[in-house]
Amino acid sequence: MTNDVMPVLTDSAPQSRYVQVALDVPLEGPFDYACDEPVAVGARVIVTFGRRRMVGVVVTSDAKPSVGLTTIRSIERVLSDLPPLPESWVALSRFSAHYYQRPLGEVMLPALPVALRRLSHYEGKRSGDGPVAKWRGRKQKPQKPVTTQEKPPELNRAQLEAVQAVVNQRGFGAFLLHGITGSGKTQVYLSAAAAVLARGGRVLFLVPEINLTPQFAGALRRRLGHVVPPQGVAILHSGLSDGERLDAWLRTVEGGVQIVLGTRLAVFAPMPRIDLIVVDEEHDPSYKQQEGLRYSARDLAIWRAQQSKATIVLGSATPSLESWHKAKQGHYQLLSLPERATQASLPEVRLIDTRRLALNNGLAPVLIEAIEQTLSKGQQVLIYLNRRGYAPVMHCTSCGWVSSCEHCSVFSVLHRSNGNRLRLHCHHCGSQRPAPAACPSCGDQDLQPMGRGTQRLEEYLGELFPEARLARIDADSTRRKGSAQTLFDKVHAGEVDILIGTQMVSKGHDFENLGLVGVLNADAMLFSQDFRAPERLFAQLMQVTGRAGRHEQANATDEPGARAQVLIQTGYPEQPVYQALRAHNFSGFATALLKDREDTGLPPFAFQALLTAEASELPEAVGFLQSARNEANSWLAANDLSQQVTLYDAVPLRVVRVASVCRAQLLIESATRGDLHQLLRAWLPLLGTRHGTGRLRWQIEVDPLEI
Repeated sequence: MTNDVMPVLTDSAPQSRYVQVALDVPLEGPFDYACDEPVAVGARVIVTFGRRRMVGVVVTSDAKPSVGLTTIRSIERVLSDLPPLPESWVALSRFSAHYYQRPLGEVMLPALPVALRRLSHYEGKRSGDGPVAKWRGRKQKPQKPVTTQEKPPELNRAQLEAVQAVVNQRGFGAFLLHGITGSGKTQVYLSAAAAVLARGGRVLFLVPEINLTPQFAGALRRRLGHVVPPQGVAILHSGLSDGERLDAWLRTVEGGVQIVLGTRLAVFAPMPRIDLIVVDEEHDPSYKQQEGLRYSARDLAIWRAQQSKATIVLGSATPSLESWHKAKQGHYQLLSLPERATQASLPEVRLIDTRRLALNNGLAPVLIEAIEQTLSKGQQVLIYLNRRGYAPVMHCTSCGWVSSCEHCSVFSVLHRSNGNRLRLHCHHCGSQRPAPAACPSCGDQDLQPMGRGTQRLEEYLGELFPEARLARIDADSTRRKGSAQTLFDKVHAGEVDILIGTQMVSKGHDFENLGLVGVLNADAMLFSQDFRAPERLFAQLMQVTGRAGRHEQANATDEPGARAQVLIQTGYPEQPVYQALRAHNFSGFATALLKDREDTGLPPFAFQALLTAEASELPEAVGFLQSARNEANSWLAANDLSQQVTLYDAVPLRVVRVASVCRAQLLIESATRGDLHQLLRAWLPLLGTRHGTGRLRWQIEVDPLEI
């Protein structure tokens, strides 16, 4: 596409060379510009677009103009502080834009550090000045490599076989490493990485959450520090400052980094060459970006491995059904770790039927007794409640008033802040306000919290066990940078007796002395409208279950054969998800779930896209989607594809209104990926700009994880 949206005549005569430039604008692009000298693909340039001056990336050199030459502007400046971006990085960006149906500029520019794409960092500076020159001009404090190597643990047969399979792979190869919790998947990753690094290779590690990077970075230093100096490791995630991200990015693109570790953002790391990619907890939904370019870092990692002819390892105790299905079909090689690496037993999982029990502040008597017994043995306790705040809602017992968000169609959650002040928070739009002292409807001052969150649970457990040392880990208690790692360090150091947490505590953490896990409110996901809810619930519970009894001291009791315990409170103990969990039977659960998906024609046996519209009023959003649906059906009929692609009715989202904006969705589904993308490529340009008219906005998401 060209920049004929706002044509502006150039002051100079037409140039003999033309390039196409990707810009971070919500228009298809790329855009034609003229230049005096050849400009390489991947070079960053400053151009004028409409009334704005912007930094863009050249994506085509020696292009043929597609508009009149008098409407094409000239490039103002070629930024030469860095060589052109690597060809492999440009190719990854092109694929991402094509597959996820986004303009190329909206992929490339946000993937760059802020300093490299912000105009103010270059205005008024000479060609050799700017953020890169400033970075190179620092007097780097030399960092000595670690000279002593942590003795690697002795691997069992299954681990050794997995390492050998990965190391012996030449060229592209995809492995699904299915290991029960505590089976030593990390040691397989590190052993394979050590072998790859020893032969001069480079490794990309992906983890699902920021709070897992310090733990993984520590393992890398202890195991591989004698081979790779500190400057040879780059960490990339959204929690870094602009300067930290720029430093890691520049060290990577200049080839001085052998290991990149990060969250989904790191899949766009500009490594000149990659030999091994590891995606830990590959099933985790955190790998799917939910704003802007709605990409799956796991799926892009697989494409990048193919592009680089590298080996990729997808690891999980509960693989996604998509990955499990591909392994069963032979597209991935399945590697199994059926035993815990420490020889510790799997915990005993017990279901507490709460239907006829009197609960004490949400806790069953048997769970309270188990907490007391575990503490008496000097072991730690984890209480898992995936609901932060003090209580889900505040209500009036007299008139039935409940706390609702003023801007969203959801309840406002009651939080207790510093000084025990009560405030109402909306977890969707972020609005906050003081909790009322009296009912806004009837004036009754006896307002009560309904239900419980992690804050209220922490308060009650503190009263119940006053001698115990408590810690709460959730999104509220870890807002400050480094606070999550500080809390986890205290747990690992034995300075916490009872840990209360959300899903932040459920994955990747190796608690040595955890003898009991209690799970509350798991039933909330059983009856979700999302067909992936059972899969997610099983993964969450299996992960948190796996925190218990990972080491022998957490299994030791006075009774021979006794194991660490997991107690799950539920009103539906007969549900298959709980029965499979009791037996630690992922394979059986996944097989049954895949059979259901195949019978109903759902992923991975179908391919989906989700068109979402937002507007001030719901009828406007729904009307736009219905009109879009009619256009799509007309195109499908004209191209004989009506039987291959299905467009469902436009419906409001479960949470209709967020931040005073109403939302609706339209699901598109096909049995083949090719037919779905053929429709999207032809249909989406007909819908106009995503910003629409007025307050209407629309977004397309390919391979959505939440419907």
